[in-house]
Amino acid sequence: MKALRRFTVRAHLPQRLAALGELAANLRWSWHGPTQDVFARLDPELWVRVGRDPVRMLGEVAADRLDEWAGDSDYVVTVDAAAADLQDYLSRPRWFGEHAAASGTPVLGGIAYFSMEFGVTEVLPNYSGGLGILAGDHLKAASDLGLPLIGVGLLYRSGYFRQSLTADGWQAERYPDLDPQGLPLRLLTQAGAPVLVHVPMPEGRVLRAQVWIAQVGRIPLLLLDSDIADNDPELRAVTDRLYGGDQDHRIKQEILAGIGGVRAVRAYTRARGLPDPDVWHMNEGHAGFLGIERIREYMSGGMDFDSALTAVRAATVFTTHTPVPAGIDRFAAALVRRYFGGTHGDRESPLLPGISVDRILALGREADPSVFNMAHLGLRLAQRANGVSKLHGEVSRAMFAPLWPGFDVAEVPIGSVTNGVHAPTWSAREWIDAAARATGPAEAARVTTDGPGSAAMDTARDVAGPELVAEARGWEQLREADLDELWSIRTTLRAELVAEVRRRVRESWLERGAAPAELGWVEQVFDPDVLTVGFARRVPTYKRLTLMLRDPDRLRALLLDPVRPVQLVVAGKSHPADDGGKALIQQVVRFADDPAVRHRIVFLPDYDMSMARYLYWGCDVWLNNPLRPLEACGTSGMKAALNGGLNLSIRDGWWDEMYDGDNGWAIPTADGVRDEHRRDDLEAAALYEMLERSVLPRFYERDDPGLPTRWLEMVRHTLRTLGPKVLASRMVRDYTTGYYFPAAASYAAVAASDFAGARELAEFRRRADAAWPQVKVVQVDSSGLSDIPVIGAELSLRARIDLAGLSPAEVEVQAVLGRVSSDDELIDTVVVEMAHTATDSGTELYTVTTPVPRSGAVGYTVRILPRHRLLSGAAELGLVAAASP
Repeated sequence: MKALRRFTVRAHLPQRLAALGELAANLRWSWHGPTQDVFARLDPELWVRVGRDPVRMLGEVAADRLDEWAGDSDYVVTVDAAAADLQDYLSRPRWFGEHAAASGTPVLGGIAYFSMEFGVTEVLPNYSGGLGILAGDHLKAASDLGLPLIGVGLLYRSGYFRQSLTADGWQAERYPDLDPQGLPLRLLTQAGAPVLVHVPMPEGRVLRAQVWIAQVGRIPLLLLDSDIADNDPELRAVTDRLYGGDQDHRIKQEILAGIGGVRAVRAYTRARGLPDPDVWHMNEGHAGFLGIERIREYMSGGMDFDSALTAVRAATVFTTHTPVPAGIDRFAAALVRRYFGGTHGDRESPLLPGISVDRILALGREADPSVFNMAHLGLRLAQRANGVSKLHGEVSRAMFAPLWPGFDVAEVPIGSVTNGVHAPTWSAREWIDAAARATGPAEAARVTTDGPGSAAMDTARDVAGPELVAEARGWEQLREADLDELWSIRTTLRAELVAEVRRRVRESWLERGAAPAELGWVEQVFDPDVLTVGFARRVPTYKRLTLMLRDPDRLRALLLDPVRPVQLVVAGKSHPADDGGKALIQQVVRFADDPAVRHRIVFLPDYDMSMARYLYWGCDVWLNNPLRPLEACGTSGMKAALNGGLNLSIRDGWWDEMYDGDNGWAIPTADGVRDEHRRDDLEAAALYEMLERSVLPRFYERDDPGLPTRWLEMVRHTLRTLGPKVLASRMVRDYTTGYYFPAAASYAAVAASDFAGARELAEFRRRADAAWPQVKVVQVDSSGLSDIPVIGAELSLRARIDLAGLSPAEVEVQAVLGRVSSDDELIDTVVVEMAHTATDSGTELYTVTTPVPRSGAVGYTVRILPRHRLLSGAAELGLVAAASP
């Protein structure tokens, strides 16, 4: 008979091994090899069977085995040293504090980081793909750097789905029932009772959620869980699955993540005696309702809506990850009305008392008033926003430009922070050790600590590598790495991948119905000496999983070349509702099932973090062929690069800015070809050509000792140049200096003197909005240029401006000069501020003299922008008035 429900019982630890419980409870073990070794030593075979999960390990290891180890003095010293090292990691001064002190930056009390998914470890399957992995790496790097950050999300009782294949290659999904007590989690409690977050729902119902804490190094990750007896069955299921259910289910999840998430943060900081966050970071728009909840908090203290919105915006950062409108969460306005207050526009929301539903709808409005856009909500609630690569920043500015009418795309206030990856999580230990050795003993000694006995010193030396890597030191020293050593590491890791591929292929075929007796061929799958190419990611259409199959005969010839063969490992999950994506997977599987090629190409089901590591470690080439520019960043290639893999990629996302001609290959794109099929044909042909003429010859060209010297020079160059650039520590530093510190400063300015600044800026915005329809450039005159001017000639402009009641101190008047396109648009512009010189007959006079900056067809215009000391930039309010031609 089947169990009604499962729960986990952990063994009672002997007193001398009590520190194992502490080590298992902190997810730092997920990226810290020496701590993993401590658990593996208990029972190496069991460690592999439990999926290298310390919590499961302590639940399944025999009690008498623990007693034996408790009597092993060397092991006890090792455990105590690991625990001491963890405490040192948690308490030692870090970059954040040192940087803040050195730069004189105002104190930043805390950052709340919201994401719909977090990929910290496969043991906690709370992620589906890149967004979650990025969020997990963000927390880990924040921990390494010492940021006072709190992560916030939902705990999904079935996580994301587990993937398998049917006999005919179709994706099948199953949803495991996860037991939080068997995960590295603990409940947030107060006075011994679980803390419950309450969120009102329609029809007088209340959604309640308990809060689980995953400790990610220094960072607490709060995960809300609605599967409790206090909820009715429908509300218990709110946190059942990641990205599951219909729109009604989805909005309940996002309300809980945003509104419930803020309330969970408040409960956590109260329980721990911590300051409330100064900065609130939305990783995508899923948690956008957090801003409306924070408006409610301010209004409950007596603030008006506009001042509360101003205070919220000052402290909020919004990161967009999608390069296409179709990737944004949208809800019917009627559904939003149902959850936020009924059908009458002037009715206050029972969920958010004091706020009218119309104000909420206005924050997420699109051109179509029947649609509520979560990305628009995020942008309107945040004073600072960014994309996740330089190219994606450009794409985002163009995509969201309609929210800033009258501004050039380049002026849309959306910046960029290129994603990064957490090296200690994704780099093979061989590379971390090599990077640590490359820094020399003096640098390695800087991060070691004294401890009780030689085992402690060994553990301290072991941690030096990850610490150096996290701080972006060591990789650049690999410029001097010995080529024999590089080839030895690459060969070892490729062989490990081959063994893992064979294991997973066998498991998959057995799951598809094959008999063990017919699987002898699996032992011939892949060859540890053959060039190995990896392609693994989610399977939306734009990532073009099947581009490699565009010409099956040509691909088959590449795989089976007798002299220079290639082997290809493919993995990825399609969303359960995406039959088109499943059909793409089936197409690859059917090709790979062919007995003629199945030893050279495989599709591995159930792609997750545990599989990904082997792929990043062992693949020589990482393939990425999205439809440019639809890849926001695409961090998988970064992880491969940290392991000496060379990228073969369309120049999209991060690769567009970091490709330098020697760290891999850029697949030519057919930009401008509108026929999708023709574009795919052209880019697939370019891919085959590059493999045949550039990649394979470089790999198989050997010198006398048998080394692919030119290939290894590219590997060494990649490790040295890309290593420091692709790190999550670099990314989090960029967020801290470019977004968190400025947001904290803005918030401090509006919050001073009981939020006098917020009220001042809100009042300015009301007056500017009211006056702006009448603000105009009345007249512009120019002088000073000769009949045939040259670059640098002095141009004088004089403008008469009607400010419609605003004062000259409240606006900025600019002359904009640049080349003129064929349709009279100004391009390649230079902006020069004009000086207020006089008031005449109710209008204001502005002048400027400036050199002509360009040659060719040159033009100018004059425009007016609002100005206030508390605005983050001139475009923030979306107000601009330009001279009419």
